[in-house]
Amino acid sequence: MAIDALQSARRALVRQLVTAGGILAAIVVLGAAGYHVLGGGAWPWGDCFYMTFITLSTVGFAETLHGMEHTPFARAWTVGLILLGSGTLVYFVSTLTAFIVEGDLGGAIRRNRMQKRIDALTKHIIVCGAGTTGEHVVSELIATATPFVVVDVSESRLSHMQQVHGEERVLFVIGDATDDDVLKRAGIERCRGVLAAITDDKSNLFVTITARALNSGARIVAKAVEHSADPKLRRAGADGVVSTNFIGGMRLVSEMIRPRVTQFLDDMLRDKEQNLRIEEATIPEGSPLVGLALRDTAIRKVADVLILAIRDTSGETRHNPRPDTQLAAGMTLIVLGSTRDVRVLRDGIADASIGKA
Repeated sequence: MAIDALQSARRALVRQLVTAGGILAAIVVLGAAGYHVLGGGAWPWGDCFYMTFITLSTVGFAETLHGMEHTPFARAWTVGLILLGSGTLVYFVSTLTAFIVEGDLGGAIRRNRMQKRIDALTKHIIVCGAGTTGEHVVSELIATATPFVVVDVSESRLSHMQQVHGEERVLFVIGDATDDDVLKRAGIERCRGVLAAITDDKSNLFVTITARALNSGARIVAKAVEHSADPKLRRAGADGVVSTNFIGGMRLVSEMIRPRVTQFLDDMLRDKEQNLRIEEATIPEGSPLVGLALRDTAIRKVADVLILAIRDTSGETRHNPRPDTQLAAGMTLIVLGSTRDVRVLRDGIADASIGKA
């Protein structure tokens, strides 16, 4: 794997800091040794080092070595030490400042702050892979206000994603998504879903196996590059598999034979003002909607959504449901509406704000 430019710059900064520190340490030792030799051993090593430090720092004070004014070349040595060491000290301090502001320490502080935010997440989505597919996934999750964490081995890709979408919007973990510890840092035990969107099928297969072992209740959707990977991913524990080649082929045909429909869907996804989506909301046990006919509910009054279909507990889907359709617990409403109205719908069918009209 190629070394990321950011990591390379950081290592160069560390090398500069080590070099500057080494030169400074050498000058301090040389300065103290010089005083010790010039004084014929009469000056203690502690005093020699102290004199060296106050000289290099240009603090000054008074000459702390007794009889220094009468010792040949002692003051000349001090002048030379100032000329030699002051620039080195300034170089070391500036490099240390850059290391703190731009280097590992600054990065560690930011990552620690971000990890605390990740640790506070529940019911979020973990996106494994920050490549081209991951970019589109993240854009849609942000558009629908869905909490998520991105996992990728490339810090530069993750940092670029933050630059594009905003640092506060994109939480990430640097590491291999097939590693248990990395997924645990992303909150695998508390998440509601995992998206395996790495560029090769083998990696997505390992991610699926690892994620399923760590969270048996999470919904896992995996990307399949080759069509033959579909059954393998499902056997490994994926709830859904998306074949990029199949989707691409279907889109090509749709553009040819139903261009107005595809244009409508594209406009719906790209409209930043309305932010319309086709979403789903499941009716829970105890919901005020249970037992009501569709026409008797206050859904349209509370949430401006259009019910396109209803999927019942047996798995049967009723498209364009009739007004007299009876609602039951476990049914899933497939609706068209803004992300805000969909949230109102989901909250309302659970907290009794949506019931009989």
